[in-house]
Amino acid sequence: MKEITYLEIPNPNTDDVCHWLQELWNPPMGKKKPTPNGVRLQVISEVSPSTPGETELSIFVWSVQRTTYLKIFAWGNQPFPSQTKVCRHLEKEIRKAFPQQYPQLPELDTAAASIFDALEAYYPKTVHFFRKMPQGNTDLQRVYWWEKRWRESVKNPQQPKQVIFQQNQPSPSSQTTYDLIYVGGALGVIHAAVMARLGYRVLLMERLAFGRMNREWNISRSEFQSLINLGLFTSAEFESIIAQEYVDGFNKFFDGNNPSYLKADILHTPTVLNIAIDTTKLLKLCGDKLKEAGGEIWDRSEFMKANIDPEGVTVNLVDLETSQSKEVRGRLLIDAMGTASPIAWQLNGKQTFNSVCPTVGAVIEGMDTEVWDHQYGDVLNSHGDISRGRQLIWELFPGEGDELTFYLFHYHQVHPENPGSLLEMYEDFFNILPEYRRCDLEKLTWKKPTFGYIPGHFSVGKGDRKIAFDRLVAIGDAASLQSPLIFTGFGSLVRNLDKLTYLLDFSLKHNLLKAEDLNQIRAYQSNVAVTWLFSKGMMVPTGKILPPQRINSMLNTFFGLLADSPPEVADTFIKDKTTWLMFSRLALKAASKNPALLLWIWEMAGNKDLIRWLGSYFEFTFDSLKNLLFGGWFNQLLKQLPDQLQERYPSFWLRLLSFQRSLATSRKL
Repeated sequence: MKEITYLEIPNPNTDDVCHWLQELWNPPMGKKKPTPNGVRLQVISEVSPSTPGETELSIFVWSVQRTTYLKIFAWGNQPFPSQTKVCRHLEKEIRKAFPQQYPQLPELDTAAASIFDALEAYYPKTVHFFRKMPQGNTDLQRVYWWEKRWRESVKNPQQPKQVIFQQNQPSPSSQTTYDLIYVGGALGVIHAAVMARLGYRVLLMERLAFGRMNREWNISRSEFQSLINLGLFTSAEFESIIAQEYVDGFNKFFDGNNPSYLKADILHTPTVLNIAIDTTKLLKLCGDKLKEAGGEIWDRSEFMKANIDPEGVTVNLVDLETSQSKEVRGRLLIDAMGTASPIAWQLNGKQTFNSVCPTVGAVIEGMDTEVWDHQYGDVLNSHGDISRGRQLIWELFPGEGDELTFYLFHYHQVHPENPGSLLEMYEDFFNILPEYRRCDLEKLTWKKPTFGYIPGHFSVGKGDRKIAFDRLVAIGDAASLQSPLIFTGFGSLVRNLDKLTYLLDFSLKHNLLKAEDLNQIRAYQSNVAVTWLFSKGMMVPTGKILPPQRINSMLNTFFGLLADSPPEVADTFIKDKTTWLMFSRLALKAASKNPALLLWIWEMAGNKDLIRWLGSYFEFTFDSLKNLLFGGWFNQLLKQLPDQLQERYPSFWLRLLSFQRSLATSRKL
């Protein structure tokens, strides 16, 4: 018996596909016989003049991940005649019968009594399990709202809604009240608390009730140490917000359909994302520190627009409790609204994001310890091949007590016809969770959902994305400068918080609030930017059909190398600390281990993106040479320059400081 064809059919109803094979497909040759899971295609031929021989194709289908898969095996005592023609005919006809369809968001029925009633016909499992969550009605409304807003933004990228306005004359409104106005209270409150403790007048605005998070956060001790070094937390406070610390984290991708040389051992990463943060405690602690330093928090306040003038910025908002419009004025506006930020869309238009990870999940209790030991986590895991045009990937992290936090996501091309659906992903999540971890969903306690659109930007250089305007700068997911592996703005912000706050403090003290100055304050790392091709290779381009095992083969190639390397190599790579030499070595090893990898990447990325990536690699090379040439003496040079220089030329000094901090980051890498 020999496998000759393996197909992914983007249809969750395997019975329909089986019925089509048995009743509607007309093969170009052979006699078709039904089987419980497909058909047998038989021909009778002469092996020798005296001995007739039977040869056949066995075609069967099965279901995993709400997706149908099909394989064809040839067996018999001689080759099946016109075997290639038959296989091509079957694939052509099956693509006609079951084309790739991208889910659309249903319009809400205004007559429905609740969001549950409005969506139950479309997403029955999702509605069923959201009903079990304490704030399920509100949370499902937020999922729908976020997906609707995301879809609208993706479908109209050339005409983003204008929310930032510039005027030449100072505003006639009241005098500046705040130094810093933050819009977005998750990542925003961390940054805001640091700046408030430096003596700045800070206002934090949040659309939701402050402290409510759509996602949980994980980090390592070494990474969180930067917040302790900044004085934002004490060591004791850090220990108080740890929900769980696991012993080891696993990375394993499905390789059941990979050739033996592309199967990989489990990659162990015990110090990657091994600290589960209690986000409620973290945000409350940051909020308390912000208030203690004189800052204010206005929650349930929705940003509407901002008017920027030479002397400040006036922000218009709506109090969602009273529906009243309000106005507030400050020196600088900081966008921390994440992927849904209308400011980011206006600044960058159709180039806002190059990729996104639609992410869903939940915090649950009650998982049988025989199924999962709470001392361990799954950093990256797949239990099947490409599913309806997506390579689904799981994460699992232990939380407080016996809580577990699950995530299901995929790397996704931002495309107006296929923006990516949170609700469709949730329907997958509740259907296939028992495949990933054997469990009875009805016996679990559903604490809260975790979801969001996590963006990525394919940077060629540090200046190819706008993160600033006059008196405006973006941080976190709104800046979209994070890693395609760790991929949340939290890790990027924490790693770069010292640099961001130091440069912003200098800018405020010297009133350097023009766009060209504020653009120096960014969490860009060339060693992170160069890895965007890795995320590009993990997404199925809209409209394309790839071999089902393709992405798992690529992942196993690379993670197999990491698993065979010393532990510090994987730890360094996944924590965004890769050096030029390490990255180049791994890339060459991957190409030699799997020569087809380069062809696969070219097929998925295309000529244009491959050329763009070369620009990223040259930038990474240049930064590495720059650190080699300047890293040993530039910091000492700045200390020896006279203080009058920074007072006389503050804008030039800001650029020197930005250059210095980029060298400091490189040395840490």
